Amino acid sequence: MPAAPFPPALAPLLGLLRCPTCGGRLHAGPGAVRCRAGHTYDVARQGYVSLLTGQRATSGDSAPMARARQRFLAAGHYAPLREAVARLAAGAGAERGTVLDVGCGTGYYLAGVLDRLPGARGLGLDTSVRALRSAVQAHRRAAGASWDAFRAFPLPDGAFDLVLNVFAPRNPAEFHRVLHPAGRLVVLRPTARHLAELRGRLPAMVGIDPAKEHRLHRALDPFFTAADTRTVEYTAPLSPPEALDLLHMTPSAHHLPPPGRIGPGSPLPHRTTVSVLATAYRPRRD
Repeated sequence: MPAAPFPPALAPLLGLLRCPTCGGRLHAGPGAVRCRAGHTYDVARQGYVSLLTGQRATSGDSAPMARARQRFLAAGHYAPLREAVARLAAGAGAERGTVLDVGCGTGYYLAGVLDRLPGARGLGLDTSVRALRSAVQAHRRAAGASWDAFRAFPLPDGAFDLVLNVFAPRNPAEFHRVLHPAGRLVVLRPTARHLAELRGRLPAMVGIDPAKEHRLHRALDPFFTAADTRTVEYTAPLSPPEALDLLHMTPSAHHLPPPGRIGPGSPLPHRTTVSVLATAYRPRRD
């Protein structure tokens, strides 16, 4: 059987990928990419490249979590969050640049940014291959690679004009390293009020550390300065299936009963508060 064509969204970004084993440049081959030393990494038929080697990360969306995320986001309840990220991205001057989404999930926010930046190309990194299968189909200019955000990125210095980090793990030193000196980092994170009604009804949900904002500032401050912060807060109506999807697309899914055991009789609210902060950061140059 002939190998599938090389993904068209990945091809223009291939020059930015590095071999995770030796750091060499990667080149396209039939169904894979490889470096001159012979290290080879499969390109899945869905269109993402599997770079994650060695001990795999334990986090990341499972298949049910990825499906719940897709259904919930498709309902539009987080559209204002995507709009806030896209607006901050548009102010970064990356109209024809490169966008890196670390912890991209199903590609919802990356697709929104690429819609706003018609000449840009995007690369999503995530540990979950289930999520990446959707991310590379979320936009025709979106490519994907499996990778753990806590490891050194298989990417060269200063290669990206924009880095996105939306409800995802952070690696400030690597964000700074791969970001162009004139680029921007956009971080979206929850406030203490986010999903308060759900957490009030289901104590097993993962809580939001009241010191989260302080810890974020302490982690980013050596590398970045805040340029623009926006608060997005509103009440989202939820049908029972949407409430279940929202619960099971978050890290709380690992601590809750499966969807089939949270039925119509469970005390799920019909609306919840969505409350986030979105900030664009400039990299420090000293």
